[in-house]
Amino acid sequence: MLVILGFLMVAAFMFLILTKRATPVVALTLVPVIFGLLAGAGLGIGDMITDGIKSLAPTAALLFFAIIFFGIMIDVGLFDPLVRGILRLVRNDPMKLVVGTAILAMVVSLDGDGSTTFIIVTSALLPLYLKLGVSPVILTVVAGLANGTMNIIPWGGPTVRAASALGISPSDVFVPMVPSMIVGLIIVLLFAVHLGIMERRRIGKLIYEPELVASGGGSLRKGGKGGGGAGTGGSDDSGESGQFFDGLDPNRDTLRPKLLWFNAALTVILLVILVMDILPIPVLFMIAASIALTVNFPKVKEQGDAIARHSSSIVSVVAMVLAAAILTGVFQGTGMVEAMAEWLLNVIPSGMGPYLAVITGILSIPLTFFMTNDAFYFGILPVLTETASKYGIDPVEMARASITGQPVHLQSPLVPAILLLVTLAGVSLADHHKKVLWRAVVVSLSMLAVGVVLGQIPFG
Repeated sequence: MLVILGFLMVAAFMFLILTKRATPVVALTLVPVIFGLLAGAGLGIGDMITDGIKSLAPTAALLFFAIIFFGIMIDVGLFDPLVRGILRLVRNDPMKLVVGTAILAMVVSLDGDGSTTFIIVTSALLPLYLKLGVSPVILTVVAGLANGTMNIIPWGGPTVRAASALGISPSDVFVPMVPSMIVGLIIVLLFAVHLGIMERRRIGKLIYEPELVASGGGSLRKGGKGGGGAGTGGSDDSGESGQFFDGLDPNRDTLRPKLLWFNAALTVILLVILVMDILPIPVLFMIAASIALTVNFPKVKEQGDAIARHSSSIVSVVAMVLAAAILTGVFQGTGMVEAMAEWLLNVIPSGMGPYLAVITGILSIPLTFFMTNDAFYFGILPVLTETASKYGIDPVEMARASITGQPVHLQSPLVPAILLLVTLAGVSLADHHKKVLWRAVVVSLSMLAVGVVLGQIPFG
C-alpha cells in the first residue's frame, strides 16, 4: 500500500507541476499532507513536517543571503566594468563577441538567477549583435549553455533541491563537482569560439569603432574578407544611443564606484573560502551579505531598499525550500520512500544496481528537460537514491550525478528564463533548440564523465 501511495503522490505532484495547475509551493504542501494522512500519519504528520523544516533551515538561509549578496554586487556595479571591457574588446570581431557573451553570462550567472543573467546579457550585447550582423541565435545558445552549466552552484536551484530532497549539505554536493563545472565551462567556451569563427567566416570581419562606448555612439565599417550580413551597412547610429547599458544603467542610484575594489575583494574571498569548505556555506553568505549591506548601504533605509529589490526572488525560492520540507518529511516519516526503494530493488536487474549513480546522471538529461526540477528532484531522485543505497552508493553521490543534466534542463520550454531569453533576442525556440540541444548534451555528459573519473560519482 505504501508503494502505491508513494507513486501516486509523486504522480499527483508531477501532474500538478507539469500542467501548471498549482505552483511548486502549493503542490509541495498540499499533496504530501493529503497522501500522508491517507498513509495513516494522523496527527503525527506535524512532527514529520517539523523535522523536515529543521533539516532544510540551513538551505533556506543559504538561498536567502546568497541572493541578497549577488544582487547587491550587481546593484553596486561590480560587473559593470566587465561589461564595458567586453564591449571594447569584441567590437571588431564576431568571434570575440561570441566568446565575450559566454564570459559575461558565466560571471553574471553567479547570482543564481537565469532571468537576471539573460536580461543583462541581451541588454548589453544584443545591439552589437544586430549591428555586426551576427545571428542572435548564437547569443541565446552561448548564454543558455553558460547559464545552464553555472546553474549547479548551490544557490542556483538544482543543487539545493537535490540536497533538500536527500537531507544533505549543498556544499557536500557542490564542492567536489567544481572540477566538473570548470570542464563544462571550458567546453562552453570552446563551443563559443567555434560558433564565433563560423560567424566570422559567414559575414566577414566588421569593425565597430565607438566614439564613447558608454553612450552607444560610434561608426561601423567593413573589414577583412567576406560580405556583411543584413543590417550591417552604413554608419548611421540613430536610435542606438544608450542601448548597450539598458540592463546595467550607468546612472542608477545604487552604484558605488569608490567601493569597486572592496566589493571585488569581498567576492573573491567569499568564493575562495567557499571552495576551501572552511565554514558552512550558509554562514559564509550570512556574513558576506551583512558586510556588503553595511559597507555599501550604511543607512538603515538603504539596506531595507536593497533587500526589497530582490525580495521576489528570495520569497519564491525560500518558500519552495520550506515547502519541500513537507514533501521530504512525509516521504521519510511514513516510510514511503523505503517501501518504494525496496520495490525498485526487486525490479531493477541486480547487475545494474552498482551503476545507479551513472544511470541517474544519464537519466537526468532527458527527465529534467521534459519535467521541472521540482518534479525530478523531489519526486524521482529520492526513490532512486534509496534504491542505490542498497548497493552502497551514498545519497551525496547520487545528488552529484543528478545535477549534471542541468545544461540541458535550462533549455527546456518549462524553464521561464529560457523563454525570456529567446523573446528578448527575437529568436524562435525551435531555432534555439536546433543549435543548443546537442551541445548541451555534450556538456552534461562531459561533467558526468569528469565526476566519474575523479571518483566523485561511483561507477560500478
